[in-house]
Amino acid sequence: MNIEDLKGAVAAIATTMRDNRNYLVELDQRNGDGDLGITMADGYGAISAYLATCEEEDLGRALMKCSSIFNEKAPSTLGTITSLCLMAMAKSLKGKTEASVPELAAALEAGIARIEEKAKSKPGDKTILDARAPAAAALAANASAPRAAAFQAAALAAAAGSEATKAMRSVHGRAAYYGDKSIGVIDAGSVVGKLIFESLASCCAKKYAL
Repeated sequence: MNIEDLKGAVAAIATTMRDNRNYLVELDQRNGDGDLGITMADGYGAISAYLATCEEEDLGRALMKCSSIFNEKAPSTLGTITSLCLMAMAKSLKGKTEASVPELAAALEAGIARIEEKAKSKPGDKTILDARAPAAAALAANASAPRAAAFQAAALAAAAGSEATKAMRSVHGRAAYYGDKSIGVIDAGSVVGKLIFESLASCCAKKYAL
């Protein structure tokens, strides 16, 4: 991945978030604040707009700026979490103008570790981590496969992880107030994670053959 690949990937995610804005709002209204679709569409739209005219080639520097922009444009819990993830990824990729699949997987895992540290959350808590963590693990496990296949495996793992949140009980944020009533409802944040990796897989499939 180079800066042009990053631009394309974020543009694809931004389009997906915009297209799913109302769906995410509806999901979030079930046991959240109801603003998830708005903040994700605004946040990814803003960093996509920045990258479109960005002349920075250092992936770490570009992602660090994206982190700052996202934090400003998406004032929400998941907005802050996304910003923290981007910051950790930026540090992992600092000084690199090209990143391999193993390096991208390592950057994603660094982002997950940062979320776990700051949000005191972990996979199984019914959050975005339930999609992100298995996706990063699948990407790392398939790092030697063709790129499109590796990201397809990550997307499938993210989707399965998101679906699994239906059986979980929420323990963080406003959703935690619903207690056992949250069981049976898919976590909206995990759906965001699923959509991110579906976007990445689709973007990658267009560029590389499976």
